[in-house]
Amino acid sequence: MLLVELWSLFEFLMPGLLGTERQFSAEYARPILAARDPRAPAKAVTHAARASQALHRQVLPFLLRRVKEDVLKELPPKITQDYYCELSPLQKQLYEDFSKAHMPNGMAQQTHVFQALHYLQNVCNHPKLVLTGAHPEARRVAQRLADQRSSLDDIEHSAKLPALKQLLLDCGIGAAPGGDTEVVVSQHRALIFCQLKKMLDIVENDLLKKHLPTVSYLRLDGSVPPANRHSIVTRFNNDPSIDLLLLTTAVGGLGLNLTGADTVIFVEHDWNPMKDAQAMDRAHRIGQRKVVNVYRLITRDTLEQKIMCLQKFKLQTANTVISSENAAMETMGTEQLLDLFQLSSGGAGAAAGSAGGAGPSQSALEALPDLWDDRQYEEEYDMTNFIKGLNKMN
Repeated sequence: MLLVELWSLFEFLMPGLLGTERQFSAEYARPILAARDPRAPAKAVTHAARASQALHRQVLPFLLRRVKEDVLKELPPKITQDYYCELSPLQKQLYEDFSKAHMPNGMAQQTHVFQALHYLQNVCNHPKLVLTGAHPEARRVAQRLADQRSSLDDIEHSAKLPALKQLLLDCGIGAAPGGDTEVVVSQHRALIFCQLKKMLDIVENDLLKKHLPTVSYLRLDGSVPPANRHSIVTRFNNDPSIDLLLLTTAVGGLGLNLTGADTVIFVEHDWNPMKDAQAMDRAHRIGQRKVVNVYRLITRDTLEQKIMCLQKFKLQTANTVISSENAAMETMGTEQLLDLFQLSSGGAGAAAGSAGGAGPSQSALEALPDLWDDRQYEEEYDMTNFIKGLNKMN
């Protein structure tokens, strides 16, 4: 969890600052986690708020946080929305059958917990991802669908594909079969992120090619050689007739500038909220002139919804412990850091400091020179002046 990770970092960098792991858990982690339960009593919520504030003050002198909104004032807003969808009957059957077969007897004893979580995540995304040849129900399900003149290729067997189709149509991307097939430039352009390459295959083959044939798209995943990825990004950004860019989060979630899109859609989600945040910011960065809308497709009442709740909890905890006070040196409680280098005493000096007088640490802060402005940095580190200096030395 995030709080234990925070303790681990400080224990490595500054052993003992946050106490032992047991002390940290008792004083901070447990109270904060207890308040996560919606049914937590008011006393537990109050206790958690005090623990969060105390932890925030403890780490304040050591963490400097600059968020994009503080330094890039010209960026348009980014709006994130959760787009809920209901499991299909086939998905519900697979989900419930697996839960009944493993939960009562102890899931970890029969199937490794991570394998079980991965299985349920795949069920939420598409039955194809689990109904492989090795699945005991694969033949029976295929036969039943055939009797109904259907197959796993039909998008109604996945909750997310019909929702994704409707979302794209609402954004003005693509036309339903039988509609206007004239090639037009859509008002919006989108990035579609999946965790798995197989899920991208399903989106491409079962949805786009069959149901939205007028949609133009490019694709960027692990099968694309690194040397060719930049050309795909450049082509997408420069050609407004390309409606979509399909990406895996691992390949397209970091380091790319994709400001040609103003819509970001997550078909799958990562346990780590920062990975998804990095991915959505491929469109929300310098050069973007439109409002960026982020849609996250979530299957209701499933493991996936719990993952998203966990993401929100992690972000809320991080924002509480590392708040706006960490945005600038003057608000970081730097005097607390300098106090670490002073001998503790209960004498008059300590009393004077606590009464508001200027103690040694405050005096040291006031004696520091003012920070340079941007012009001074530019003059000091100007490359032309540096080269001239080298020539003079020669």
